[in-house]
Amino acid sequence: QVQLVESGGGLVQPGGSLRLSCAASGSIVNINSMAWYRQAPGEQRELVAIMSNFSGTNYAASVKGRFTISRDYSKNTVSLQMNSLKPEDTAVYYCNAGATTVVTITPFQSRYLEVWGQGTLVTVSS
Repeated sequence: QVQLVESGGGLVQPGGSLRLSCAASGSIVNINSMAWYRQAPGEQRELVAIMSNFSGTNYAASVKGRFTISRDYSKNTVSLQMNSLKPEDTAVYYCNAGATTVVTITPFQSRYLEVWGQGTLVTVSS
């Protein structure tokens, strides 16, 4: 299995900055993608930013130029630097990973999983 643990949420004033971090652990063979999603009250969960081994880096239009996603491949971590925050950025932010994990060692078997973190609340308010 793979677990994701997020940190870094909190309360910030409009125009301020926050940095979210997420660490993956478990029986990981390879992480194919890591991403951040968010869900505001009464809204559907939406993709904020993603770094994929196959399709590169992409951002939601609403955050492009303000948010930066980065990965540390050696530590299986992903971060989201959020600048120029707006009240409409208020949401629970979720880390997401697409990972190949070990099922058995002998014989070696693996499987692909999509994993979610528990979420961290970001509130942008004066």
